Amino acid sequence: MASTETSTHCPYCALQCGMKLRPVTDGAVAEVVERTDFPVNRGALCGKGRTAPAVLAAGVRLTGPLVRDAGGELAPASWDEALERITDGLRGTRAEHGADAVGVFGGGGLTNEKAYALGKFARVVLGTSQIDYNGRFCMSSAAAAHQRAFGLDRGLPFPLEDIPRTGCVILVGSNLAETMPPALRYLTELKENGGRLIVIDPRRTRTAEQADLHLAPRPGTDLALALGMLHLVVADGRVDEEFVAARTSGWDEARAGAMAHWPELVERLTGVPVPQLREAVEMFCGAESGMVLTARGPEQQAKGTDTVGAWINLCLATGRAGRPLSGYGCLTGQGNGQGGREHGQKADQLPGYRKLTDPAARRHVAGVWGVDPDSLPGPGRSAYELLDALGRDVRSLLVMGSNPVVSAPHAGHIEERLRSLDFLAVADVVLSETAALADVVLPVTQWAEETGTTTNLEGRVLLRQRAVTPPDGVRSDLEVLNALAGLLGHGKGFPADPEEVFDELRRASAGGPADYAGISYERIAAEDGVFWPCPDEEHAGTPRLFLERFATDDGRARFVPVTHRAAAEETDAEYPVVLTTGRVVSQYQSGAQTRRVAELNAAAPGPFVELHPRLAERIGVAEGESVAVTSRRGRAVAPARITVAIRQDTVFMPFHWPGEGRANSLTNPALDPVSRMPEFKVCAVRVEAAG
Repeated sequence: MASTETSTHCPYCALQCGMKLRPVTDGAVAEVVERTDFPVNRGALCGKGRTAPAVLAAGVRLTGPLVRDAGGELAPASWDEALERITDGLRGTRAEHGADAVGVFGGGGLTNEKAYALGKFARVVLGTSQIDYNGRFCMSSAAAAHQRAFGLDRGLPFPLEDIPRTGCVILVGSNLAETMPPALRYLTELKENGGRLIVIDPRRTRTAEQADLHLAPRPGTDLALALGMLHLVVADGRVDEEFVAARTSGWDEARAGAMAHWPELVERLTGVPVPQLREAVEMFCGAESGMVLTARGPEQQAKGTDTVGAWINLCLATGRAGRPLSGYGCLTGQGNGQGGREHGQKADQLPGYRKLTDPAARRHVAGVWGVDPDSLPGPGRSAYELLDALGRDVRSLLVMGSNPVVSAPHAGHIEERLRSLDFLAVADVVLSETAALADVVLPVTQWAEETGTTTNLEGRVLLRQRAVTPPDGVRSDLEVLNALAGLLGHGKGFPADPEEVFDELRRASAGGPADYAGISYERIAAEDGVFWPCPDEEHAGTPRLFLERFATDDGRARFVPVTHRAAAEETDAEYPVVLTTGRVVSQYQSGAQTRRVAELNAAAPGPFVELHPRLAERIGVAEGESVAVTSRRGRAVAPARITVAIRQDTVFMPFHWPGEGRANSLTNPALDPVSRMPEFKVCAVRVEAAG
């Protein structure tokens, strides 16, 4: 146990709030102490961050390997036995069915070092292309739209500190008050400074309550809403013609697409009245500067990339990009959702945000790894497509830091696919619902028990520092990969020391879009994080992107012409209501960790169905009574929560729970053609009293 307070960061969302951990002697592992000097949260923490050490307790977390015995039960085993079982399972599948019959599924909570090592392990040791991660379910649509428009993807191209200083923020599909509570202060300060806030959400959330203007579109129509606003910008002569001419390309085609979405049509599609649409345009264009920030609402759709692209087009047409205090940004969800995809655990990318299909990128990374570039497999399946292939094309799977039994769309189907595998190994902190299906479960360290870096939603690379000693019998993910690589014939190239891994990551990323070459553990600790790109140790880092040029070949941002299209699944007589999903303040993602914390469970004990009083009256349910929600994929049952804060044609369910109330039993795996993001945010359902 450490003897002094240790500066580190929260294990949960992409704010990566600064905190300190202090050892205690009353039976707990550690207590959280405010770290007021860290600029992102300035000491503020939500309940999840304050209670994070509770998951470290021996009675909560795994403390030894488990192996499924002859009777089909998970039983304690030694590390040697567990690692041998995994080695035999992966090697046997590879020998019988080929390298691509072995899959790897990572997580957006893994540190940069782990994500890097996992991608390298998959491609060098296993020789498989079949690797992706749950971050595909987070901000992949925004990432794809970023790449198309700007040539580079970083969640926010500016630091959070710029938000209160802009003139107007349009917040699309984000409930910051519950998903990132410490970040709400930036919106509060925005208003205190005279700025305006527009919130777009089908629910009147705690965040929407703070808005100067709240627009409540029908789920799945955000693309039409953005196009309608751009139509009004053009019609009212509000285009920044000088900026468009000097710093963009493709405007004529994008303008033509927007002009086909006149206000009255947009009102019919979205349910947002034309006067509100005009008010939003007036508010946004009337300010000297402005930002559009999106989150999962518009992104988790089968047209998410085009939807984000439409909001980017609005920023470009009004000159609100590539300028101080203006721009488009994505509010990344998972703790290392940004860094997690930059360094190789995504199906189509190599470290440094290099493309796996780029021969020069393959040569560079292969040179760092000491392998032949031709030996590296090509791009593999995206996350849902990989999970859907389990038990058929992909016969064995290694999972690190993810719980797809709860978090994947069409979750009942994915659970069946996991059960059909020849072999499943899971490395996790707790016995998640996915780990409970495994042939081997490995107990691994988590944030306070290990050192490593993460990259927050601003592109700020941060250092989590080990503050407590893990229990005997627990190893780090890097130690697991080191051991497995050795058993599979690769005794070198997979160090267990995180700083050694990070130094290799720096070399692998050097010269790439996400260049970490100039970032070191020492610099991160001394500077409260370093913004990438940072190509050398003399470079100050890059908190603000695109002020002089965009990251495209010609330095211009690209308009991308888009047009509204229907959701993959529209309502009908059999399924007449729209389901949308999201988070609550006291739980996180699949709930694998937060559902084990008593204080958080007291605040958010289980799933619910949020519905409008008129819908509740129509189906004959009262507050707290059980409601059955049925889609073409499954059924979920949870208590009714009746409120006028939601549209009459929409119901909302949080997705943190397994079992009967599992929201993702219902959701639609229809995929965005560019990002391969599933359509979590809109599907057609039938709602009735459960009795």
